[in-house]
Amino acid sequence: MTSATSAVQPSRAALLGSLIVIAWSGEHPDESGDVPFLMAYPLGDGVQGPEGAEVAARALLEEIGMPAGSVVDQSHGGSFPLTLIVQAGRAVLTMPTMVAQCPAPPEWLEAAAGRGTVHFMFATRSWPEATPGVAVTNEQLRAFAGAEETITTAGHCVLPVRRLRG
Repeated sequence: MTSATSAVQPSRAALLGSLIVIAWSGEHPDESGDVPFLMAYPLGDGVQGPEGAEVAARALLEEIGMPAGSVVDQSHGGSFPLTLIVQAGRAVLTMPTMVAQCPAPPEWLEAAAGRGTVHFMFATRSWPEATPGVAVTNEQLRAFAGAEETITTAGHCVLPVRRLRG
């Protein structure tokens, strides 16, 4: 008698868990004036915890051509599987197999409209303390988004701002 076993691999979404998007504006060492930033990060609440979320995030970044540690400039458009639409005070980010959106503060909207681009960072590192509905202080944001460990393991991209035509 023979037996067969089958291992069902969790989906990327199950591994990634909750994906949060946050928008803010501020200074950038290489640019003048306010710069709009947008960051996606996992909460680390997937089926394999923060480690599984990091693996899933890295795989997604590789798939879309924005590997961890890279900086991709899409400011002039072109073929890229990420799009950013700003409409009705919200930033809507479309990625393969998922859409994420967040409310954008007025200063972010102004900076995004003025520049026509947004600096996007997809963190592979989980940030379980920054849950939806709970305000993040500037210090908390700086500590996470500005940490070398977050910056060097994230995929970075300059995305053009698009608007719905109507």
